[in-house]
Amino acid sequence: MAEKYINPHTDFGFKRLFGSEFNKELLISFLNAMFHGEQNVQDVTYLNSEQLGDRVDARRAIFDVYCENDKGEKFIVEMQNVYQEFFKDRTIYYSTFPIREQAQRGGDWDFHLNPVYTIGLLNFNFADGLENAKRWHHEVKLMEVDTHEVFYDKLTYIYVEIPKFDKKESELESMYDKWMYVLKNLSNLMQRPAALQERVFTRLFEQAEISKFDKQELKLYEDSVNAYRDIVNAIRTAEKKKYAEGRAEGRAEGEKKAKERIASNLLALGVPIETIMQASDLSEEEIKNIQ
Repeated sequence: MAEKYINPHTDFGFKRLFGSEFNKELLISFLNAMFHGEQNVQDVTYLNSEQLGDRVDARRAIFDVYCENDKGEKFIVEMQNVYQEFFKDRTIYYSTFPIREQAQRGGDWDFHLNPVYTIGLLNFNFADGLENAKRWHHEVKLMEVDTHEVFYDKLTYIYVEIPKFDKKESELESMYDKWMYVLKNLSNLMQRPAALQERVFTRLFEQAEISKFDKQELKLYEDSVNAYRDIVNAIRTAEKKKYAEGRAEGRAEGEKKAKERIASNLLALGVPIETIMQASDLSEEEIKNIQ
């Protein structure tokens, strides 16, 4: 492979950096950076990423990373490469699992819940409801509509639009900036940037260097890269098809409008409809609708 460092957008790359006990200091650093000091995560415990439903036939959920901090707060962290029509619904659905599992059997439970955070790292621009937003970090909570005050602060959804992050290395200020720079550019780097001198990034670049993988790790990574490229190619193909269809529709619409203008001018001159039909290739009904 031409790359020196792994692509964190791949399933293998993301889970190697953020989903392994061996590298959990990377996840801790990222979470603390994302919350701008509002969180002080000292430790995390990885939880079972495969969540089953209440019934045998119920739909399950598989998270990229699922963990809790030392205060019992739950974190779902997902790398999402493809836009889905009901992606917001999916994140809401995912958050029900850590909520439901907190229910205690017996009559003494008073419904007290620990906070749940669902974090979506999006490798696309999340247009649905955010198309006019210039920021790349979006934090969503339940609020009271009239006052815009937070109604419930224990349920948080964070959506991070990676493509919108456009800071250069010389512009990196906060740790969050630095982590975002890594998430967006890691696989394109050939050496560790001078701006990333914190100890946690020493760990990251050591773990991300492909030449240090054993044969099994390299095979798993190559398979993950191929799966990622299939997704990217499918998206590009769909976009090209949509663009081509849009151009074809545009041409057809333009041609029809040109014919209607010709018909309208001929009608104004009193030319018979039969003659206009021959000149414009429009039907009698279409010509009459112009009048």
